[in-house]
Amino acid sequence: MFLTNCNQMKWKKMGVATLVTFVLVVLGILWFDEPLFVFLRQFNCKLWNVFDVVFAGKVWLLVSLVAAIVLCVKKVIKSEISVKLSNIGGSIRDCFEKTKSSHAFLIFYSVLSAGIIVKILKTFIGRARPIFFEALDMTGFFPPSLDWAFNSMPSGHTAISFAGLVMIGMLAPRYKPVTWTLAILIGVSRIAFGAHWPSDVIFGAFIGMVVADVVKWYMLKKSK
Repeated sequence: MFLTNCNQMKWKKMGVATLVTFVLVVLGILWFDEPLFVFLRQFNCKLWNVFDVVFAGKVWLLVSLVAAIVLCVKKVIKSEISVKLSNIGGSIRDCFEKTKSSHAFLIFYSVLSAGIIVKILKTFIGRARPIFFEALDMTGFFPPSLDWAFNSMPSGHTAISFAGLVMIGMLAPRYKPVTWTLAILIGVSRIAFGAHWPSDVIFGAFIGMVVADVVKWYMLKKSK
């Protein structure tokens, strides 16, 4: 979204998008979160339960890490590197240097970075999840908090899924329509499922997009 095909970052465009996102999040908190949440809750279904499990942060991390490790092992075998106990550290470093800019590692770095950022923000923002609104007609912020019930903003599923899927879309442009559609669907599902407010999802989606762009820009720039 903010990265050109030549791996140049559009910093001004990112700045404008950050401002727009901030305004949307504030408007959500003050105005459209509740009515939009109530509307989308009507579309809750079993599919969102599947999305909740399949696109969880831990699953993204595990799958991308396994893919990266498999790629690393294949690279070692293909290069016919002889791994000896006396030189295992050097072999690992050599393997990492040869694969750190691979697609699998870029996806893993993107997902991991988004997960860390979201976890920190969730703790210090401390927003109550919609379950309190549905059960007690209560909303608000109670920072800092490590409790799941007060970790609504930003949406972790959305941020991590956008980070992974946007990265996949950049690495395989022909699949971009599919990855973006799936990422948006995951975001909407978090609202319909009752886990997040619309502004949580907007914030999470923006984080995921930015992280994917920055990771790709930084890693490919550094590897040249």
